Amino acid sequence: MNAVGSAGELAGRLRATGYLAGEGLATVGYLALALHRPLLLEGEPGTGKTSLAAAIAEALDLDLIRLQCYEGIDASQALYDWDFPRQILHLRTVEATTSDAAVEEVEKSLFDERFLLSRPVLRALRESPAVLLVDEIDRADDEFEAFLLEVLSTYEVTIPELGTITAEVPPIVVLTSNRTREVHDALKRRCLYHWIDHPGLAREIEIVRTRLPEVSERLAEQVTRSVQRMRDLDLLKPPGVAETLDWTRALDALGADVLDVETAAATLGAVLKYREDTDRVRESLDRLLAS
Repeated sequence: MNAVGSAGELAGRLRATGYLAGEGLATVGYLALALHRPLLLEGEPGTGKTSLAAAIAEALDLDLIRLQCYEGIDASQALYDWDFPRQILHLRTVEATTSDAAVEEVEKSLFDERFLLSRPVLRALRESPAVLLVDEIDRADDEFEAFLLEVLSTYEVTIPELGTITAEVPPIVVLTSNRTREVHDALKRRCLYHWIDHPGLAREIEIVRTRLPEVSERLAEQVTRSVQRMRDLDLLKPPGVAETLDWTRALDALGADVLDVETAAATLGAVLKYREDTDRVRESLDRLLAS
């Protein structure tokens, strides 16, 4: 891993990947690297939380290991499992070829490294330095949070059949939350924290121009300005930067150099994902596209 000497250097490396980090985000990101602390990012969907983890991995030339959280996820799905089909085949092979094999030796051979299926958290501990992305931690339950807190406190896990596995170098850990529920204080205290908000107009235009340099400056400005105005409407799901980029890509794919009412109405599916939002925006397109 290439060491980062300052927040400014981190911002520069992130920019080289196409991710534009503000001073506050670059500073807390640098501190997370320097202090070996997990980084908890909260914000509205589409504001670049997940993308930051990918950008850090690319900037530091590290593997990105992603753990997608969901309702009901448990420790085994984050840590490891045993390859039961292969274990059964192994057992049948032993039975067919060795008549006097000791039961204890056979049982021991079933829980060998070759049958271990490493899940994201275990992979991150064993393969570090790496970036571990724990995405949408707010979708998991209290028990999973407690498990994660324990792992992030020691960077080690115990597998009864194999012993304790400790990371030689703590992985870079990025947790994201859309704040559908509050993350517990104990986990927050373990992490450095940053709220990622929607960027201002000038910065979002810069993001679009950086990520999509082939798009004309006029189109980038029109799309961004329209999305910014959409966020002021009472939408079920206001579009994020990700949707701004998606809409711009869609328009560019159609060969559009400017955004007019007809083209905007035909491509709203790239930026809005609810029928109610689409209907509301379609009624206001003239005002949203006004210079």
